[in-house]
Amino acid sequence: MKQFIYESLLAKKRKGKKSFAVLIDPDNVNAGKIEELTSLAVSAGVDYLFVGGSLVISNHLDEVVQHIRSNCSIPVILFPGTPSQVSPFADGLLYLSLISGRNPELLIGQHVISAPAVRKSGLEIISTGYMVIDGGAPTTVSYISNASPIPADKNEIALCTAMAGEMLGMKLIYMDAGSGARHAIREEMIASVASHIEVPLVVGGGIRDPEKAYRNCKAGADVIVVGNAIEKDASLIREMASAIHSVPVREL
Repeated sequence: MKQFIYESLLAKKRKGKKSFAVLIDPDNVNAGKIEELTSLAVSAGVDYLFVGGSLVISNHLDEVVQHIRSNCSIPVILFPGTPSQVSPFADGLLYLSLISGRNPELLIGQHVISAPAVRKSGLEIISTGYMVIDGGAPTTVSYISNASPIPADKNEIALCTAMAGEMLGMKLIYMDAGSGARHAIREEMIASVASHIEVPLVVGGGIRDPEKAYRNCKAGADVIVVGNAIEKDASLIREMASAIHSVPVREL
């Protein structure tokens, strides 16, 4: 099975090189918006384009992914809200298991249903321990998952959850405050989790300015994901990318 994306993430982590992923919700873009976002992403040196959302009601996931691919060569990684959000035109798929909740459907149930289609897709599959962190407001992901988020100040719960996910074989840990979060995840929690795991750490939700993105990277995030803020102001892509890529790289 292909591992090109994951190998690149591991190589960057070894060097301390931080990555920026722009999250594109198929429900919120048209052809013109895709062209604008991909043009800005290419010029800013964005590392990955995540595509997906908690609902995706527009039924044109394949079309969106193909349009992105026709406009740029940035790796397109699916960030699915449901098993039906699979497109063979993408490069990879985050196979999410909601390890912060206790809903069996999102831990393994939906994976059993989706496994044949996911395998058939030919995508690079990246098993991901998904952790929802309280961002100060109800979010779509917490509502859809019917699972309580990890409290924002409970670092020990977050780090133990992340360690468990890693030991269960997850290749990534993804900490998300969710779309519409009032507050981004605290640097203290990111640092606590990052210091206890060896797999790459992805952080998203509520990140609205380059300074916060930079601080999250310094705290230990390997990949920063921004969606909502960019939907409101696409020009943030350049500033976010510049801040994230300015974090010093380790000398090997």
